[in-house]
Amino acid sequence: MISKDVISVLVIDDSAHNRRTLSTMLESEPDVRVVDRAADGEEGLKKVVDLKPDVVTLDLEMPKLGGYTFLRLLMRTAPTPVIVISSYSHRSDVFKALELGAFDFIAKPQHPTFEAMEALRVELLEKVRAARHVRPGYRHAAPGARAMAVAGEPPLVVAVGASTGGPPAVQRVLEGLAVEPTPCVLVCQHMPPQFTRAFADRLDRIGPFTVTEARDGDLVQPGHVYIAPGGRHMVVAERGSRLELHTPPPTHVDKYAPSVDRLFASMAQVLGAKALGVVLTGMGADGAEGAREVHRAGGEVWAQSEETSVVFGMPGEAIATGAVKRVIPLGDIGPALAALARRRR
Repeated sequence: MISKDVISVLVIDDSAHNRRTLSTMLESEPDVRVVDRAADGEEGLKKVVDLKPDVVTLDLEMPKLGGYTFLRLLMRTAPTPVIVISSYSHRSDVFKALELGAFDFIAKPQHPTFEAMEALRVELLEKVRAARHVRPGYRHAAPGARAMAVAGEPPLVVAVGASTGGPPAVQRVLEGLAVEPTPCVLVCQHMPPQFTRAFADRLDRIGPFTVTEARDGDLVQPGHVYIAPGGRHMVVAERGSRLELHTPPPTHVDKYAPSVDRLFASMAQVLGAKALGVVLTGMGADGAEGAREVHRAGGEVWAQSEETSVVFGMPGEAIATGAVKRVIPLGDIGPALAALARRRR
């Protein structure tokens, strides 16, 4: 019998070495216990039903029953928080897994040095602890038709911050905004380097906006979405009468790179009362201090509602500052932004 204070985890991976490594990492702390391990999705699905673990770690490439089919069946029969363990060479796969219901993902280090493996252990434990408190999220809606970008200065620039549960949430917001394709959206999604480009490419293929990973010197343009590059910040600066993006590297004091706080602070400085920040689902408090700065500048901050957040950490922390003007269910954020864009034109 496992204590209710101990988090039970099922490890699913076709590599015996990976199963042992992940199990050792997970059981390095007393509040986590690996209840079993499975070598493929078919075996894993049976063990989820029998053992009812709090969390599942999942390798997507497996024999008999692959990761995507496993997720579809799991969410239909025994919904359980799933953390995908992904390699950099298959980074585009994680976004489909997130759409199918996975809670989050972790990238395997490209070079398994001691430091890299220790960082993986810390991240794994952090996300397993968060997954135990996951809220059932929405299911991904059908993508809207691609809209044409509108020339000229954008009437509305929106900064969006997200972490755990963020990729599907960002996509949902963009789909709701598709009826008004004139805004420019700046997305700070906590994600490792290289994954942000794959995220941008995926959104560009299926969403209503032109989506790219931000590059230093990019001009802020209507109908465009810029994804902050993993491992770097994204901030707004003035360039004559136009706005441009800078992507500075992190400093030793930065906890997150990209940082929602840094993005929001630049919006407050450059746009003042026209600054608009939206805090979506995620762990931690990134965005809370930035929300204060937007509020002090006379701008607006919106936050995703608790009942629609996968993890209410970031929205909750932002709300606690008193700087948030509107708390909105995820499905209503895009349409609300579209309505605001029409009013500001």
